Amino acid sequence: MIRLLIFLLFTGYVHAQTITGKVIDAYSGKPISGASVELLNTEKGTITNTSGDFALEGTGTISVSFVGYESYQIKTNNYFLNIALLPEVTGLQTVEVVGRAVKDYNSDYSFSATKMAIKNKELPQAISTVTKELIADRQAIQLADAVKLVSGVTPSSFYNQYNIRGISQNEEGQIINGLRTRQYYFLQPLTTNIERVEVLKGPASSTFASVDPGGSINMVTKKPLAVDKKEVSLSVGSFSTMRGSLDFTGPLNESKTMLYRINGAYQEARSYRDLIGNKSILISPSFSYVPNDKTAINAELIFNNVNGNLDRGQPIFGAVAGQTDLNSTPTSLNLGAINDFFKSKELIVMTNISHKFSSNITFNTAYMKQSWNEDLQEHRTISAFAVDIENKPVTDMAAMRFVQRKQYWNIDNLNSYFNFDFKTGKINHKLLVGYDLHYWKKLRGGAQNSAKGFLLKDGGTANAFVLENAGDYQTITLGDRILPKPNVDHFNLSNPTYTIPNIHNYTFNSRIDIPSALTTNHAVYIQEQLQWRRFSVLLSLRNEWFEDITNHETSNEASFKNERLIPRIGVTYAVNKNINVYGTYLEGFQPQSNTVTLMPSTDSFFWTDDSAAQFRPLISDLKEVGVKADLFNKKIAVNMAVYEINQNNILMNANDPLQPDLLIQRGADRSRGFELDIAGYILPNWQINASYSHIDARVITDADPDLIDARKENTPKNSANLWTRYNFSNVSILRDLGVGFGVQYQGSKIPWYDRSFTIPEFTVFDAAIYYSPVKSKVQVAVNIGNVFNTTYWLGAQNYLRLFPGAPRNATLTLSYKF
Repeated sequence: MIRLLIFLLFTGYVHAQTITGKVIDAYSGKPISGASVELLNTEKGTITNTSGDFALEGTGTISVSFVGYESYQIKTNNYFLNIALLPEVTGLQTVEVVGRAVKDYNSDYSFSATKMAIKNKELPQAISTVTKELIADRQAIQLADAVKLVSGVTPSSFYNQYNIRGISQNEEGQIINGLRTRQYYFLQPLTTNIERVEVLKGPASSTFASVDPGGSINMVTKKPLAVDKKEVSLSVGSFSTMRGSLDFTGPLNESKTMLYRINGAYQEARSYRDLIGNKSILISPSFSYVPNDKTAINAELIFNNVNGNLDRGQPIFGAVAGQTDLNSTPTSLNLGAINDFFKSKELIVMTNISHKFSSNITFNTAYMKQSWNEDLQEHRTISAFAVDIENKPVTDMAAMRFVQRKQYWNIDNLNSYFNFDFKTGKINHKLLVGYDLHYWKKLRGGAQNSAKGFLLKDGGTANAFVLENAGDYQTITLGDRILPKPNVDHFNLSNPTYTIPNIHNYTFNSRIDIPSALTTNHAVYIQEQLQWRRFSVLLSLRNEWFEDITNHETSNEASFKNERLIPRIGVTYAVNKNINVYGTYLEGFQPQSNTVTLMPSTDSFFWTDDSAAQFRPLISDLKEVGVKADLFNKKIAVNMAVYEINQNNILMNANDPLQPDLLIQRGADRSRGFELDIAGYILPNWQINASYSHIDARVITDADPDLIDARKENTPKNSANLWTRYNFSNVSILRDLGVGFGVQYQGSKIPWYDRSFTIPEFTVFDAAIYYSPVKSKVQVAVNIGNVFNTTYWLGAQNYLRLFPGAPRNATLTLSYKF
């Protein structure tokens, strides 16, 4: 009887045993909420809570899985388990329809770099990534604040315009989820709906069609997750900044085959710059349908509505005796007027579909539709000082013009391809065959009115800014100076005043019906990734057909065509499981057109019936070698690269005062450099993101012999960035606190249009404090930018367009997750 009781008690004890444990991210040590825990060969299962904990009755082998991580199985007689999951994304999707679950500063994969899932370490080309976690910790609410963390990338102005590897960005749109958009570059997009920002270095024409030789910035939007997560945040800050945002995601049905995500943001802000402010609305819902392991569909919408002002930069007095004082005017000084405005509205609809016909054959297609409207009214300088009646510059008076403009665009993108995975002997093949269509249409109905030049005695106007016969002009007297009377009043740098100008007093002497235009890129391409032992070879050929049509669908329609075969070859060698070395060669192809105004000054063709495609296409190539390493048990990713980029047929403004719109095609530029990117965890509670870049960018051939071997404009030789966050999780008295620290260094630059002065180097320090009570869903963050209130400039075009950085500023953000 006693033995029977003991047996029954022991049996009951065994059946009552419970396996408990915690599931964490192997890299960061952070808990994973919503992971599935199943006891194999039974119907028992559970999911982890918000702290990553689980409890499951029974014994035997358990399986742990979560979207974005490798599954893990363990047979256990232990009843408390610490399970660390390794991130794994590339095996789950061929196109990105489900969101990224990992939460750190390093993203080790890309879908857009080769149009297939590939680990960055296996890509024979430099790619840098800024994740949403880094964006949030830095409060990088605008794109420029995010990409400045990347090696070799520096903002060039207040616009959505960047210098990458010594080459200024030409395209005025964005690449979103690997698809080309088209919107003017004046206002930067908010980053609330961005999962990560990828910077693919060098010309990527074999992947993205006509893109910039220095590199391409691809914004990857947030996709739905299979676990319920909700976050709202409110921010207030310097310059009258107020912002609210939300991010909701989760399944829409019990089977988790239908997922949703919605991101939204509203921002209202002034500026450290006079007269500048904006109101921005972003709404971006996204839905994914994953009925099985063969089919996946994602659809999303992005609505951006921005009402604000263009900031053309700070004017300074002209140089005297070869000296220029960048502090001769306040960095807040703006040449605009109180009644200026800029309104930009865009709507983007995207869909991705992926279907596996078999384990070896997959079809993927993506489509984007975008509409974009611009409504502009501004007073702006003509980038020249006023002149007196003898045609001599008056260097404390900026010559001005008034512009009204409305324009409308439609953009379509189609990207379809097949993936074939197979083996021949010991060689693994990933073959991709596809077709792309990029279609930019400038609609009829756009127009621009301008008032500029001088008033004539006969009541007419001269819209040129160079005087011909002094006796023909009305005049004004300023002190002891006599000036021709301007159509739009000059801006007095010595005594700036802001009134509400009566635009009805202007004589509009330049009226333009913006000509309709259509630009199309058709391309077929084949790509092969061969893997043999430790070698991986990436080969691709893309044949692109380009057509630029001016006066589209009118009686005087004219077209110009270009065609080019674009090759790419890259080789990667795995030294060991943690270190890869690579080399690559690829080419770029960027035709001139009337729908793409290649920087810095080709927009004169944007308004004419004549086609910029009459000029030779911009041709470029990249040669690059590098090392990519995962160190310290894959906690730190280190990427190093040495490169050379050559570009030919560069279109430039001739800087001829008598012909301000005259363009010349400069011969060639060359950019050589070294760059380093580091991202990851020093400790489980200490993250770091750091970069360094050295760039030697020079003019190789030019119509002006004095420019040969001169430094490229707008390019710092050296730049570096650091951002790090440390959480005091191991110190009991400070366990709720975290701190962030950042440094940005940028070397000196030569302005775009005037080489007579230099933008000085600068170093700026940033800091942050985070308060997150243990087991709380709340975080309070205080971010301080430019801690020591350093005066600095991001870049410049000439004396009347400098772009000063922000003075000391602070942002307070309250976030709540539920």
